[in-house]
This record gives sequence, structure tokens and C-alpha cells, in this order.
Amino acid sequence: MLFAQPIKKSLAHLFAGPKFDAAKQSKIIPIRHMKFDFDHRDIDPKFYLKAELASAYFASWSIFFTYGEDLVIDTARYHRDMVKDPLLKQRVTSLIGQEALHSKLHEELNDAFLKADLPVKLFRFLAHNVFEYGFNRLSQPMKLSLMAGIEHFTAVLAEYMMNHEEIFFKSQDERQRAIWMWHMLEESEHKDIAYDVFQHLSGNYALRVAGFFPALITILVLISAASLVVPFYRKPSNLVSLAYYKDMYRSAGLIFGLKDGVYGSTLKHIFDYLRPSFHPNDHDTSEFLAYYKEKLLNPVDGVLTPYFVKEFTPALKS
Repeated sequence: MLFAQPIKKSLAHLFAGPKFDAAKQSKIIPIRHMKFDFDHRDIDPKFYLKAELASAYFASWSIFFTYGEDLVIDTARYHRDMVKDPLLKQRVTSLIGQEALHSKLHEELNDAFLKADLPVKLFRFLAHNVFEYGFNRLSQPMKLSLMAGIEHFTAVLAEYMMNHEEIFFKSQDERQRAIWMWHMLEESEHKDIAYDVFQHLSGNYALRVAGFFPALITILVLISAASLVVPFYRKPSNLVSLAYYKDMYRSAGLIFGLKDGVYGSTLKHIFDYLRPSFHPNDHDTSEFLAYYKEKLLNPVDGVLTPYFVKEFTPALKS
């Protein structure tokens, strides 16, 4: 046992992530209120690059991720009082506020999906059981790790989407365009908060890795599998449609293609999370954020201007 102690210490040092540095953390971010007023008659079932199955993936993502957002909110609230750094605590409050509005407004989009003949009730039932009898029963340290893992995947998705702006403008569905662009902007804004909280309160590398894999399986496997149901549920004739099976092949490339797929082309970024010294800000999106804030929030002609209600920045408390 005496020989094991030096080895254990060496391994702990080798796999230690970057310690939380209060002086290097990101700036305060606002909480933005939006009002989209979704109408099911305007829902484009081929919103994502005119591909039905790829669009079904993001519709399924919207439904399942309201439950993921709620887990992030509850976990962040639980750990906020343990955070001693005032700025980080304020940033956690901003994270909670942004995620609460994401959940609320995606639920409004999901209600429109329901009226547009998507299997929303089925997916809500499945998601409720996955979270109620699975993720929500995890220990608080594991939930903290899972929160950081979930936020990593949304950060990867946000960076991909911001780097492929044309995706949002291939459809005339302006409200879906607006909610996804708003959501991706804010996911990139707060991408380091959950990770900083994890490193501040835990920093355990093995625990960080343990939270990564449930997030990976949920986003890349479970939601993908669920999305296969959507086109057949919405339009049963797709079962015998050659055009739809061609769409399936194209959609698989759009999501998982190694050259330019959402996840296939970002595998290096996804698995960089397993690097012991990883930090979300190693992937710098500051130029994207500056560009998109101007494009989306410009009060004259910003994409989000017709839907913008107000913004609020939580007070910094010492």
C-alpha cells in the first residue's frame, strides 16, 4: 500500500484538469427574453437543409433537450451556493436564466411540433422516464459532471452552427431560424460556466469523463434513434418512398459525415473533452460571438430584433 501512494499521487497530477482561475474567467453575460409565437402551420418539416430526417433529428433534439436543460438548471441551482467566487456565482445565475428560457421557448416550439403531427407526446414520455428514473437519480457530483458534459456537446453544436451560417437560411421558417440562432449564440456564450463550476468544486478527471459518456450516448445515439420515428409518424407513406430513403442517406451524411457533418466533422472537438488539460475556451469562439451578436441583435435589422423583448444582467454580489 505504501508503494501505491506515490503512484496514485502521480496519476492524480497527470490527469488533473486545469484549476479554476477566477482571474481568467469569462465576462458577465445577460439573460435575454424572447417571444417567438410559433404557429404549427409555419413549421417546415425540412428546415435543416431541406433534409427530412436531419430536420427530424433537430426536432427530436428540441423535445428531449428541454429535459436536459431542466437537469442543468436544477444542478446549477444546487451547486450555486457552494461557489465562493462572486463572479462565478453571478455567471451561474446567468446560466440558469438562459437555460430556463431555452427550456420554456423550446417547449413552445415543441407544442407547435405536436400540432404539426410530430410524436411529441411519445418523446416526452420517453424523455421523462429516462431522466426521472435515470439521470435525476444520480448523485450530485455525477450530475455536476453530466451538466458539464451536456454543455460541452451544446458548445460543439453551437460552434458548428455558427461556422455554417447558411444552414439557417435555406428555409423560409423564420421562427425556427430565430430560436436556433438565439439558442446557439447563448450556448456559446455560457459554454465554460458549467465546466468552471465543476473544476472549482471538484476537478476530478475520472468523474469528468464519467459524465461525458452519458451525454454522448444520449445526444448521438438515443436522440438519433428517436428521430428515425418522426418521418414515418408524420407521413406513413415514407415507408414505401424511394425519395425518402435517399433523404435518409443524405441526412446521415449531414449529421454524421466525416467531411462536413454536424458530429462527424467535429469528432476531434468532441473527444478533446477527454484531454486532461481541456478547457472549453481552448476553442475560441470570440470572433463568432462578436459577429453573431451584431447580426442577431442589431436593433435596426437583427435577425432576433422582431422577437426580442428585453435583457437582464444579474447583479454581481460580493
